[in-house]
Amino acid sequence: MRARDLGIALGDGVPGPRNAITDVAGVRVGHRTLIEGESVRTGVTMVVPPETPLFAGCHRLNGNGELTGLEWVRESGLLTTPIGITNTFSVGVVRDAIAAASADEDAWSLPVVGETFDGFLNDIRGQHVTAEHAHAALEAAEGGAVEEGSVGGGTGMICHEFKGGIGTASRKVGDYLVGVLVQANYGRREWLRVDGVPVGEAIPAAEVPTPYSPEDDDGPPATPPAGSGSIIVVVATDAPLLPHQCERLAQRAGLGIARMGGTGANSSGDLFICFATGNRALPHTTFATDPRLVVDVRTVNDHAIGGLFDGVIEATEEAIVNALVAATTMVGRDGITAHALPHDRLLEIMARHGRAPRPA
Repeated sequence: MRARDLGIALGDGVPGPRNAITDVAGVRVGHRTLIEGESVRTGVTMVVPPETPLFAGCHRLNGNGELTGLEWVRESGLLTTPIGITNTFSVGVVRDAIAAASADEDAWSLPVVGETFDGFLNDIRGQHVTAEHAHAALEAAEGGAVEEGSVGGGTGMICHEFKGGIGTASRKVGDYLVGVLVQANYGRREWLRVDGVPVGEAIPAAEVPTPYSPEDDDGPPATPPAGSGSIIVVVATDAPLLPHQCERLAQRAGLGIARMGGTGANSSGDLFICFATGNRALPHTTFATDPRLVVDVRTVNDHAIGGLFDGVIEATEEAIVNALVAATTMVGRDGITAHALPHDRLLEIMARHGRAPRPA
């Protein structure tokens, strides 16, 4: 189930054919989901570009999180690996698995792996994600429709105090496409907005309990407090962009989060990366593998980049809504429950604010 299946179409832009990051030709996504016993609720997601290196840029809204390899992205302007997303305590094993997955023994790279904290629902200190799980996610990566909600790295995630996880969306921008994938694990209930409608205020904890609110005084304390979680955003486009332009697109993901009611809280890790496939056969890092002294590239004129900005903002907003709509109620460790955003209440609230359902 996705937002548009419910008649919720955000913004004025037109989605790509799948309304997913895989609308950008050659981009693939794979998941490995771990749900075991009463306390393992985690996994890993891989976003695989069509080739590497590609021009890339990144942005930090708030830095209480991790997305490895960003110093080299900033320095070189290049993405040189697939992008992994997992839980906070499994970044290292996923990073090492990506490094080991190269078929070229002489390849050099700094893998890019992001995380958000799933320790409310998952036994995060058990570090249940292994290299084999990361390799399985890489092997499962494919184009086409992307599974959303409580899957892969998003399995144990919570968003605006509802069940969160993985979401994706895309927009056509002239001759180009922009796609976004999020791992959404942030936000306070009362600040949740959907297409500007104050949905969170209308569904208080008295109606749908939050995972941070104990049912009685003997319950566990809400530490960290609600709204402290994080979000990773991966942006892909087939436009020919230079690294500084990729960085500018990555920045705009924060505006999509703001539309949803996200604020980049003090203890939140809100980290974004954008890569562009419009320039191929880019220079590698050593003379031995790439003896060219000059490489020709193309670029969108900066005065025409505004449409791409709009596409990122809208696709980020819709990807988060898709994550919420796709996710289902989950009971995790210690019986903690993250309830799904109820579709019937969502539609009722949207209609009350004049948002009639639109065709998918």
